[in-house]
Amino acid sequence: MAEVRDGKIVPIKIEQEMKRSYLSYAMSVIVGRALPDVRDGLKPVHRRILYGMYESGTTPDKPYKKSARIVGDVMGRYHPHGDAAIYDSIVRMAQDFSYRIPLVDGHGNFGSVDGDPPAAMRYTEIRLSPLAVEMLTDIEKKTVDFVPNFDGSLEEPVVLPSRFPNLLVNGAAGIAVGMATNIPPHNLGEVIDGAVMLIDDPEADTEALMKVVKGPDFPTGGIILGRDGIREAYLTGRGSIKVRAKTGIETLSNGKSQIVVTELPYQVNKARLIERIAELVRNKEIEGITDLRDESDRSGMRIVIELKRDTNPNVLLNQLYKHTQLQDTFGVIMLVLVDNEPRVLGLRDLLRYYLEHQKEIITRRTRFDLEKAEARAHIVEGLRIALDHIDAVIQVIRSSRTVEIARERLMANFGLSERQAQAILDMRLQSLTGLQREKLEEEYAELQKTIAYYRELLADPAKIMGVVKEELLAIKEKYADPRRTEIAASEEDISIEDLIADEDIVVTITHSGYIKRLPVSTYKSQRRGGKGITAINTKEEDFVEHLFITSTHDHVLFFTNQGRVYQLRGFDIPEASRQARGIAVVNLIPLNPGEKINTYIPVQDFREDLFLLMCTRNGVVKKTALSQYANNRRSGLIGITLDEGDELIGVRRTDGEREIVIFTRHGQALCFSETEIRPMGRIARGVKGINLRPGDQVVGMDVIRENAELLVITEHGYGKRTPFGQYRIQARGGIGIKTLNRTAKTGDVIGGGVVYPEHELMLINASGLVIRVNVSDISSMGRNTQGVKLMQLEGDDRIVAVARVVSRQEEGEDGE
Repeated sequence: MAEVRDGKIVPIKIEQEMKRSYLSYAMSVIVGRALPDVRDGLKPVHRRILYGMYESGTTPDKPYKKSARIVGDVMGRYHPHGDAAIYDSIVRMAQDFSYRIPLVDGHGNFGSVDGDPPAAMRYTEIRLSPLAVEMLTDIEKKTVDFVPNFDGSLEEPVVLPSRFPNLLVNGAAGIAVGMATNIPPHNLGEVIDGAVMLIDDPEADTEALMKVVKGPDFPTGGIILGRDGIREAYLTGRGSIKVRAKTGIETLSNGKSQIVVTELPYQVNKARLIERIAELVRNKEIEGITDLRDESDRSGMRIVIELKRDTNPNVLLNQLYKHTQLQDTFGVIMLVLVDNEPRVLGLRDLLRYYLEHQKEIITRRTRFDLEKAEARAHIVEGLRIALDHIDAVIQVIRSSRTVEIARERLMANFGLSERQAQAILDMRLQSLTGLQREKLEEEYAELQKTIAYYRELLADPAKIMGVVKEELLAIKEKYADPRRTEIAASEEDISIEDLIADEDIVVTITHSGYIKRLPVSTYKSQRRGGKGITAINTKEEDFVEHLFITSTHDHVLFFTNQGRVYQLRGFDIPEASRQARGIAVVNLIPLNPGEKINTYIPVQDFREDLFLLMCTRNGVVKKTALSQYANNRRSGLIGITLDEGDELIGVRRTDGEREIVIFTRHGQALCFSETEIRPMGRIARGVKGINLRPGDQVVGMDVIRENAELLVITEHGYGKRTPFGQYRIQARGGIGIKTLNRTAKTGDVIGGGVVYPEHELMLINASGLVIRVNVSDISSMGRNTQGVKLMQLEGDDRIVAVARVVSRQEEGEDGE
């Protein structure tokens, strides 16, 4: 490659020319197009638009003018680029969902949060907003430098006076070459309070400033999660801020719930968000949504997400936060031009440079006003001299042949300057009246005071900053509005349990795998032998297989017949009505084919000193520390390794030093000390707990408590309790002793456990009826007895589940 120098062709390396040319282009983009100035927060195109509108008189007190006219004026006078770029900038400055306080007052269609484009510039009309005028106040007083425009025919300002911190209030976004800026909008009142704090205490640090400048304040509202991202951005100029939509959960008259979205994160396209939610529903990535509507109107935003009756709205909302822009991240990069050099600044430096700019604006304005006052005082002094010698002045003027001669003679005779002499010649005769003379004297005295004030102000920088403070507070008083974006605890600090009451709940699981929860108060306590109330509507071939009591805030460990363990929180289980079937458990827990949940453990804390004691159908037992189950994953963990053909039937929480009882389907019971079982790892097989006779199976295992009794329930509705004094402690691995006289009338033992008289039971049969029974109403009998009738059964109906209703405080006291 070559270039011509002094008429000669000189060869140059192409890589050098590429570097030089690209650097020139890069600096042009950085300085002249993409990055805002730290002083007024504007890029050149925005500055030229505002100045062009100001020059053409398109102020708030004047009628709107066509956008096309403004675009043409700005393009022809100051910004020789495409009209589309200029109009796009005007549109953004007019959008109340883009700018925290719009600088352009638009009339017509300027787009929407749905991403709708604005109308063409020939249809829309604009004028400056009231706050935009504050950006240009005193520009005519030589407060900023001017430079020639692109063709040298006009002058344009290098920067605007910007009487409020526009950079922070409206933010900025731009992509330069090799760098980008992304400054979030802020609340006008808070930013001014921060600037005032820095005026009062120039040593105030960022932590102090954050007490008044709490964080970004987006025009679309929303909720900022946590202060760590804000603090990082304010300290370093870079940070990541999580913003979440503002939502509410409404309950409809039909029992369904719906999620209502009223505010979105900044710059999120509402239409695309709704499309994304619909796509997730279509692809079955999110289940439980029955309807999705946009009910937004001129009164505000309202997106309605209607849910199935058995869907937990809080759980689904968390899924939407994860998969859609209902939760978004705003990456803060506070890159600005400082003396035409790109720099990343923190909050304190941004405010400091702005205040330095305001100090210069007030200083230059004061000098301008001082010069003007001094010039006027000089004229008034000459007029006073003329009035003191009015007859001589008139004589000089009358006797002079020309104006030039009169001016020279006045200057010579009375010691006047040329300007004073000219002012006397321009003076009207009405000024000779006494009233006019008094006004002149008053004006002169006032001018002397004004000049003294201006000189005093210029001599004291602290007083100049006092003026800056006073004028900033006046703008705050006039234009500030309440914060729109809430700042909440971080996502790690926010949990659904903070939003859900801690209450005892009944959880039911059917044989086909449907799960639900209800408040424990749903069930009425009934006397022994009652008919019960309907607990659930099931299909004919389905029946309730499990029922247990826990709390909404507890962890629930679900153990399956295959020896795996899954974990949910109480509130993760959808709440439903008493008659509702519930939701398929496979929607909450990813069970393997043929895998069924058969026991549970509610856990408040995964303590090191507690254990889980497990028992299988074939009589194998194992003891493992509870802490080994704390870090569960969605796919579950291995709880116990099972022999082929065996399955897990029961798990209890213990302190490792208890005595336990195992009872079987044929009515055998074995009591032995838990210390005979050494602690094992989570995936261990375990050791023999009871030696079973042919055809027998273990149906229950429990921890023995002091003064408690063993309760057994049969499939035909019989039950009894027997004091543990009638059971001797035997060695692990024995066949046990008889605990029930099993007959055709009683049927096989289906369950039971350790109880006290003050406990209550819940019995549930295959037909879906549940009855709540006081243990004190069940007879206490010897081991070799049949028990008493607890629940009336019809036809071939049978008892399928029994649960003891025990307070969580009581469970905690005895280690369970």
